[in-house]
Amino acid sequence: MKKYLLSAVLLIAVSISAKAQFSLGVKGGVNFSKIGSDNFNDKNLTGYQAGLFARVGNGVYLQPELYLSGTGGKFESNDNNTAFSGKVRFTNLNVPLLVGKSFGQKDLNFRIMAGPIYTYTLDQSTSVSNNVGNAFNNFNKSNIGFQAGAGVDIGSITADLRYEGGLTKVSDSFAKRQNLWALSVGFKIF
Repeated sequence: MKKYLLSAVLLIAVSISAKAQFSLGVKGGVNFSKIGSDNFNDKNLTGYQAGLFARVGNGVYLQPELYLSGTGGKFESNDNNTAFSGKVRFTNLNVPLLVGKSFGQKDLNFRIMAGPIYTYTLDQSTSVSNNVGNAFNNFNKSNIGFQAGAGVDIGSITADLRYEGGLTKVSDSFAKRQNLWALSVGFKIF
C-alpha cells in the first residue's frame, strides 16, 4: 500500500512540475543604499548586485534568488562644532524569496513582486573621522528585510526595479535600518 501511495505522490508531483513554468537566470545591477540614524545626516552610497534567480509559475510565480551585493551608507555630522564624517561598505550574501504576479504574454510581460529577504554580511570596510569611537564598527552580521517592486520581461531579458526596507537594525549602537533602491537586468538561461 505504501509503495502505491508513494508512486501516486511522485506521479502527481511530476505532473504539477511539468505544467509549471520554470526559469533559471543570472542578474546584475546597481543599488543606492542608505543607513538611517538619528545622530547623523545620512547619504546614499552606490553599490552593486550580481547573482542567480529562479522563477516557478505562470501568472502567479515564486522567485527565490541568491546574489552578492555591495551596500552601505555615508554619515556626516557637525554637532557642537565637532565635524564628523564616515562611510561603511558591506559585502553581503542576499537571499530574497519573492511572490509575484505577471501580466501579458510569454515574450512581453510586466510583473509585480514582494517578499522577505535575508542578508548576511560577508565583509565590512569602514572609514571614519579620527574623533569616533569603536561603536561605529559594531554592525550586525544578519539582517531581515523586505523587497517590493516591478519588472518587465522581453523574451529572455528581464529587468526589475525594487525597494528594499530593513526590518532589523544594522547596528544596536547608533544605526537604524538600511534601505535601498535596486535596478537590475537579468537573462533567463532557460
